[in-house]
Amino acid sequence: MSVEKFAVIGAGHFGQAISRALSEKGCEVLVIDNNLSRIQDISEDVAYAVCIDATNKRALMNENIKNFDTVIVSIGNDFVARLLCAANLIDLGIKRVICRVMGADQHTILDKMGVKEFLSPEDEVGALLAERLTNPSIISYLQLPDEYKIAEIIASDNLIGLTLGDINFRDNHKLSLVTIRREFEELENDEMTVKQHLLGVPDNTTKIQKGDVFVLFGKEYDIDNFIKTNL
Repeated sequence: MSVEKFAVIGAGHFGQAISRALSEKGCEVLVIDNNLSRIQDISEDVAYAVCIDATNKRALMNENIKNFDTVIVSIGNDFVARLLCAANLIDLGIKRVICRVMGADQHTILDKMGVKEFLSPEDEVGALLAERLTNPSIISYLQLPDEYKIAEIIASDNLIGLTLGDINFRDNHKLSLVTIRREFEELENDEMTVKQHLLGVPDNTTKIQKGDVFVLFGKEYDIDNFIKTNL
């Protein structure tokens, strides 16, 4: 099985986080930035890290950018640099270009240039923060089409001790339980630590414990209603 190859252009906090996550998943990662200090910060965590100007097409070609399956343009505030970099990648025939955007105008411009995949970390963080502020029970969520979402929800105190059969997510709440994250005490370096593990596919006899986190799939309205009626 071949290793998937990613190039990440822009090694700010966002670019470095993506690069490390991809590398930890076993991908071959090239990081490009014109700031030597940033390249030095990330160099030990990825396969390759080079300090070049990604707005220079020849410089990208010298790094064999065409050999990478996906190129992620994560340059931050310099939109002109992002545009030039994206234009170079499209001209070079890169099959998959994913570009960071900040706002609808940038999305529109890059879309017209031919970029079809986008990352908007500021919008995503803002949406998640708003969700967590209005629904403190929600740890994280994934927004899906047609008003569906997958959400991680902390089990409220009044559910502790009940079984999944008692709660009956599907019939009583129109939700599907994907799994449960549960806390376990484990011995690590001669000290007891608490870690969370997935229970796989729990059955109706599984009892809810304090600290359990439900991973639920369903309509936004039904997830919100479940939270409101079980606080």
